[in-house]
Amino acid sequence: MRKAGTPVEQSRQPPRGVIPILLIAAFVVILNETTMNVALSAIMSDFGVTERSAQWLTTAFMLTMAVVIPITGWLLDRLTTRSVFLTAMGLFSLGTLVCMVAPSFSLLLLGRVVQASGTAMMMPLLMTTIMQLVPAGERGKTMGNISMVIAVAPAVGPTLSGVILQMGSWRLIFGVVLPIALAMLALGAARLRNVSERKDTPLDLISVPLSVLAFGPLIYGLSVVGAEDVAFWVPMLSLGVGVGALVAFIARQMVLQGRDAAFLDLRTFTQLPFTVSVIMMAIAMMALFGTVIMLPLLLQRAFGWEPVEVGLMMLPGGIAMGLLGPVIGRLFDRVGPRVLVIPASFVVLAVFLFSTLQLGTPGWAIMLAHVAMSVSFAAIFTPLFTLALGSLPRKLYSHGSAVIGAVQQVAGAAGTALFVTIFAMQTAVARPTAASEGEAMLAGSHWAFLGAGAIWTAAVIAGFFLRKPEEPATAP
Repeated sequence: MRKAGTPVEQSRQPPRGVIPILLIAAFVVILNETTMNVALSAIMSDFGVTERSAQWLTTAFMLTMAVVIPITGWLLDRLTTRSVFLTAMGLFSLGTLVCMVAPSFSLLLLGRVVQASGTAMMMPLLMTTIMQLVPAGERGKTMGNISMVIAVAPAVGPTLSGVILQMGSWRLIFGVVLPIALAMLALGAARLRNVSERKDTPLDLISVPLSVLAFGPLIYGLSVVGAEDVAFWVPMLSLGVGVGALVAFIARQMVLQGRDAAFLDLRTFTQLPFTVSVIMMAIAMMALFGTVIMLPLLLQRAFGWEPVEVGLMMLPGGIAMGLLGPVIGRLFDRVGPRVLVIPASFVVLAVFLFSTLQLGTPGWAIMLAHVAMSVSFAAIFTPLFTLALGSLPRKLYSHGSAVIGAVQQVAGAAGTALFVTIFAMQTAVARPTAASEGEAMLAGSHWAFLGAGAIWTAAVIAGFFLRKPEEPATAP
């Protein structure tokens, strides 16, 4: 009798039975990430908490993601596809239920942490499963579907929550998500099959706390850099602890790799296409997260737009980015990465357009600039995801997925911190001579967007070093 998850069972299971379930589940959990932003003011009123306390609903979610994602490399080795999926959706559903009925802010925060624990497992699980099931020549198309999920879900989230808030309480947001999550949990329990090969990788009790001490403080320190109500030494100390623990974590993994027992196998970086792709993804995430944070902030505080108006303005760009994902994926399968990534890298420099915004700039012009930037990111992320994981040997798929997830979290937090810090400093410099607060904020934002464009030039250079592997990589 064969064990579940062996190569024999994998060959019997058609990809269409697994991937759609994972894609829909991933859409649900990623959609949940951005629904809270619009609801924070209502939550502040209901629980009587400050804006800084309410922001912890987002910060704690991000911190939990950063801590859990590195663990998924080990989880995907030890557990079957079905077990990881049921654990992820079970935690997400439980957290959603707690959030929906939470009688206090502390329980609402706890629910968000439980939600994030399940969310953190889904994307590495999805990417690893696709790499195991889909032939190399078709991975671009399938990764394009992932890009569609990653792009459309965050874009739809604020708009959906804005509409729901017009009809009732913020609890309805979780009330809409919970039945869908439970349905996916039931469907996965009934139909999902194991497609992975289990490995008895031991749990290293030194790597776990080092991972927590590295990624948690790093994300927290970056998230509070430049915050007016946080002492200067707090982010500096947090970043120092995070960097020190990260160095120790990397050293520990290099020791464990010699015994083929790494908690997060860093031999993924021995493949040049993986390394170049991850560097470009990190820079892209910094630019994307910084812009996504800065633009709504600017439109609401300087231009006086309502949250729903901001969500509707950003919706076309998110939808365009998502719908182009599968198209870009098919093109990648045909022509490789450089033909797509290099031209798109230059188009992303359209972020410089945001550095010219004035109070009289029409809304349609802002929307078109955002759509142009989103389309260029669509032509970048799908090839980079596919190339990075496609360059790895099969045994490192799960660890490569976890590395990409961890890098995305750190880079996104770094991009946000950089944008907000430059914005706050330059706004303060411009305030004494500006005609209004809106003009001062625009002056500060100009420098923030110029900084994003400057950072992105490094990604443009890196794009010329991309190469599509001619054949699957061998084990290092």
